[in-house]
Amino acid sequence: MNDNKTPLAIELRDISKRFGAVQANKDICLQVPTGTIHGIIGENGAGKSTLMSIIYGFYEADTGEIEIGGKKTHIRTSEDAIQAGIGMVHQHFMLVENFTVLENVMLGAEGGALLRQGKDDARLELKRLASEYSLDVDVDAIVEELPVGLQQRVEILKALYRGAKILILDEPTGVLTPQEADHLFVILKSLKEQGVTVLLITHKLREIMASTDNVSVMRQGQMVAHRETKNTDKEELAELMVGKKVRLKVDKDDAKPTGLVLSAKKLSLVDSQGVKRLKDVSFELNAGEIVGIAGVSGNGQSELLNVLSGISSLSSGEIQFAGETITAANPKNASQMRDLKMAHVPEDRHKMGLVTGFEAYEAAILGYHNSSAYNGSILLNRKAMLSECEERMAKWDVRPPNPHLKTANFSGGNQQKIVIAREVEQNPEVLLIGQPTRGVDIGAIENIHEEIVKLRDSGKAILLVSVELDEIMALSDRILVMFDGAVVGELPASDADERTLGLMMANAYNGPLSKTGDKA
Repeated sequence: MNDNKTPLAIELRDISKRFGAVQANKDICLQVPTGTIHGIIGENGAGKSTLMSIIYGFYEADTGEIEIGGKKTHIRTSEDAIQAGIGMVHQHFMLVENFTVLENVMLGAEGGALLRQGKDDARLELKRLASEYSLDVDVDAIVEELPVGLQQRVEILKALYRGAKILILDEPTGVLTPQEADHLFVILKSLKEQGVTVLLITHKLREIMASTDNVSVMRQGQMVAHRETKNTDKEELAELMVGKKVRLKVDKDDAKPTGLVLSAKKLSLVDSQGVKRLKDVSFELNAGEIVGIAGVSGNGQSELLNVLSGISSLSSGEIQFAGETITAANPKNASQMRDLKMAHVPEDRHKMGLVTGFEAYEAAILGYHNSSAYNGSILLNRKAMLSECEERMAKWDVRPPNPHLKTANFSGGNQQKIVIAREVEQNPEVLLIGQPTRGVDIGAIENIHEEIVKLRDSGKAILLVSVELDEIMALSDRILVMFDGAVVGELPASDADERTLGLMMANAYNGPLSKTGDKA
C-alpha cells in the first residue's frame, strides 16, 4: 500500500481483538503515511471504533503489532498513546464546560506544582499552536459559552498541546453546521501541511471524497480494501462497505399535497429550569408531503417532536390536528395522540423507543399494546404478535429475523428498523420521525428512505428531523430551519443547498424572505 517514499506514521500488522464470542477485529493490517489525512469507513459493527480504541490505548490488542513512526510500540493505556504522540478527538467532547479554554487544555498536564508558571507557559504555547494551525480561540473564554465548532478546536488544541503528531477524529462533523465543517477541514489541511497525520472516522462519504488522501474500508471486523481517494468514488466505497451495490440517491416524484392535516401556531415550551426551549414556532403540515426540519442538534428540534407527540405539554400556543385543538389548558398525552393517528419515531431509540430487555415481538407493539389486534379475551394474543412481528421483520429486513431475540441483542440499525416498522405499519395520518437513519448501516438506509417516501405517496404527512443535511435535502419537499428554539426560515427543498441551509442554521442568512414572511 505504501509507495515506499513517504515514511509511515502508523503501521498495524495482524491486529486482532475478541470480546467473548464476538471477533471485533481480525488480522487488521493498515499503513498510514506521515502527513496525510486517512479515512476509515465501514458500517455499524465493522470494527472501526474498536480499532481506533486499540490505537489510542482504550483496549489492548489480543495479537498483532503496532509501529508508530517506524518503531514497534506497545500501547496498553491512553497514556502510552499520548506518549507515542497520538491524540484523539471524540465525537462527544471531553471538556469541563465551566472551565476556561486554558484550564481545559492544561487539565492533566498542569506542568508541575507552580500552577501560575504552568498557566503562563501554557498560554504562550497555545498562542503558538493557534497561529501555526489556524486554531484561533479565546483561551480565557468559558467553554460552555463557545459554539460547538470552537469547542471542537479546543479538543484539537488539547491533543496538540500534549504533543500529538497523529490525530484521530471520530465522526467530527456530527454537531457542526456545513460552514463549521468546512472550516474544520481547512484546519485539518493546515495540520497535514505541518506534518500532522490525521485519521478520520466518518460515515459521510462526501467528506471522505473531499478531504482525505487515502481511505480504508472495514467490513465485519476485517479490513477489506484500501484506496487512494482520487482513484475511487462514493459508489465504489459504499459497495465495499456493504458487500453489494447500493443506491445512494432517493428516488421520488414531486409531492402532491392534498390538504392541511396539522397546524401549529406560536408553540412555546419553557422547561423546569425556566429556559424557553421553543419560541413561537408556527408551521403547517399537509397530507402527501415530507417537511424536513434542519438545524444543529440542540436548537429545539427534539422539544418540538416531544410537544407534537404529547410527551411534553405546551407552555403556550396551539396545535390543531384531527379535529382537536391542543393547548396548555387542553393537553393530550402520547397515548391520546397515537389514538388520533399520530405516530412518533423518537430520536433516541434506547431512551424512548425500546425496552431493551423485551423480546422483539414485544417491542414491536410498544404503545399499541391495548389494540384489539393484540388482545385476546383476557391476555395478549401472543400468536398474533409473533406472526405480525415475523411479517414485519421480513418486510423491513430485520436481522436476525428472530422475534424471540431480546431487543438489546440486535445491532443499532436493526433496532431502528423495529421502531420505524412499528410506527409506519400503524398507518398513521402524521408520522413524526427523528433521526431516522442514525446508527443505521448504509445498506439499510436505502430501505428506510423508500418506506418513508411510500408513506408520503399514500397520502400521509411526515415531519422529519435530521442532523444529516444530505438526508433532509434528499427526502424533504419543504424545509424549515430551526435556531435557538425558533423557526428562522422556510424554503422549498428544490431551492435548498448546503451553503444556504448552513447559514440559516447559524442564523446568519440575509437572503430573500421566506414563505412565512420571516427573513430566512
